[in-house]
Amino acid sequence: MRKQGMQLASKMRFISAQYLAYFRNDLWKACASHSNSMANLLADHLKNIPEIRITQKVESNGIFVIMPDEIAKKMQQHYFFYPWNEKTSEYRLMTSWDTQKEDIEGFISLLLQEFKNH
Repeated sequence: MRKQGMQLASKMRFISAQYLAYFRNDLWKACASHSNSMANLLADHLKNIPEIRITQKVESNGIFVIMPDEIAKKMQQHYFFYPWNEKTSEYRLMTSWDTQKEDIEGFISLLLQEFKNH
């Protein structure tokens, strides 16, 4: 009869392979830098929209904003984000390693259109 934990060590090589690729040649740093860069780009665009208020300093790939709930609900039909503080209409917007400038531009374009239609 085998002990239940005996196969755990042999399975670790599959998990380790992912980490090896992630840390090799600073892939983790490239992914994080890109995510943060896209967050700064998004924040720069959001700063130009008077109806939006950025509530936290942008120091990573997250942007915290206050926007009207009606606008947020319409935007959520096209983009995934969620409320951070429902009482204050604060939302958390995130970028990632695969966020592209076109994604940011599309989000801002739709956001401006929603404000125009509002």
